[in-house]
Amino acid sequence: MDIKLLRSFVTLAQQGSYHSAAQILCLTQPALTKQIQTLEHLAGITLFQRGRQGAKLTVAGQQLCSRAGELVKQYDEFREYVRKVQQGSAGRLALGFGISTFQLAPVQVSAFRELFPDIDVSLNDMASDVQCRMLLNGQLQAGFIRLPAPEPLKAEVLMEERLVLVTPSNLHADPASFQTVLESHQLLQITPHRGHGLVVQTACFLRENNINAKAVSAADDIQTLLALVAAGHGVALLPAGVSHILPAGLKLVHAKGEYTRWLIGIAWNPEIQDALRDSFVKMATAATELSRTPI
Repeated sequence: MDIKLLRSFVTLAQQGSYHSAAQILCLTQPALTKQIQTLEHLAGITLFQRGRQGAKLTVAGQQLCSRAGELVKQYDEFREYVRKVQQGSAGRLALGFGISTFQLAPVQVSAFRELFPDIDVSLNDMASDVQCRMLLNGQLQAGFIRLPAPEPLKAEVLMEERLVLVTPSNLHADPASFQTVLESHQLLQITPHRGHGLVVQTACFLRENNINAKAVSAADDIQTLLALVAAGHGVALLPAGVSHILPAGLKLVHAKGEYTRWLIGIAWNPEIQDALRDSFVKMATAATELSRTPI
């Protein structure tokens, strides 16, 4: 049943006059009469009794009018919601992030919520390769990931990340003694399925510096790795972003040389049209560019 027929029914019931209702609906009176007759034919019910005092609802028409009014109102509200979603001012935004953007991502989400308070934003910690898979299949709208992003994803650079050695505070370590420290202590690593990029980065760094470390996959998350280092089980090579969640009793030493830096960016799937996502990406990249602008 066409919503136009229901709108004509409700408007005529409210106005009680074919002339007034036709003007509101931008129709001719014959066109409105035809629409009401069509609706009556589809419903198998006489909805109006037409007389000198205009169009008056029948008992059956009264029974259906309130329900028809609710449907027209819901339809109008739905169209307005669709319009807002199309414009990127309403809906739901699903984002992913990792330890490198532990501070950056929540700040940008908070700023976005201030601009669009009606938008439901979810932010979940997950590995970059997991984010990329979810971006490709449409389960995630944007993600803060280790670059480069696989095609056909697009990405904008937000920051540079660095490799750091995490050790107990009482353990002497500096860039010059990395080889000694790493070869004399167990190197605790995140499992490859949870942090493939970091595992590869670490392997390249060790190989480039001829370090024969005793590496072991010790945990599925960085928080557990930090707890193991704090408990004296070994040391770890991790992104510098761990500084935001570093437990007491641990210290960070920045690694030097090749394979110690990589780029972090925000990625999205351009094959999926999403104005809401585009608004967030635009804000995130603009905020990053502003922070880089020299004063």
